[in-house]
Amino acid sequence: MASKLLRAVILGPPGSGKGTVCERIAKTFGLKHLSSGNFLRDNIKSNTEVGVLAEQYIEQGLLVPDHVITRVMLSELEKIQDQHWLLDGFPRTLGQAEALDKMCDLDLVISLNIPFETLKDRLNTRWIHPPSGRVYNLEFNPPHVHGIDDVTGEPLVQREDDKPDALASRLRQYKDVAKPVIELYKNRGILHTYSGTETNKIWPYIYTQLSTKIPPIHPEDTNQAVRAGEQ
Repeated sequence: MASKLLRAVILGPPGSGKGTVCERIAKTFGLKHLSSGNFLRDNIKSNTEVGVLAEQYIEQGLLVPDHVITRVMLSELEKIQDQHWLLDGFPRTLGQAEALDKMCDLDLVISLNIPFETLKDRLNTRWIHPPSGRVYNLEFNPPHVHGIDDVTGEPLVQREDDKPDALASRLRQYKDVAKPVIELYKNRGILHTYSGTETNKIWPYIYTQLSTKIPPIHPEDTNQAVRAGEQ
């Protein structure tokens, strides 16, 4: 009998390290990483009906409505029903979570709980390449050439809402929207929250939890990993 396919979600505010954690999970456990931001960029670049609609909201500095992002994500999930997957950036709202419920049952939700000061420091040094969504941090993941994307040679920018003046409002908005989603998954007993200021220290515990759900394709020495994270 084939083993059950893992359906997982990662939640966390801007600057929480979701991208880094997702990369490690995908590499270590072989899960398909599905980023709502990447899919939106692909649709906008391809000038699809959904992409044109999403771009109109983004250009106005507005959040893409539930029905648009839900349509994009559920369409992508339909294509990979035979794979383990990890959703990143979806569901963001209770409406999106309820739409996802109609399609599948989640097994695991990872929530990253990072202090405000840490988020502020990370976002203050974060620069992005808008066309690709590549993210750099000047302290621990800098580009090879300051201000320039490693792949295309195009200029990097700092998002206006990553700047200190806008950050507090942005994080409050995230908490307000995410709270009912977190409560939903907490009540179902599938929410696992990881708190800390460094991704390397949080990762060993995420690794251990995931290992109870799916065997890693690149096993790590968990005792050694935890000891390294505590140093």
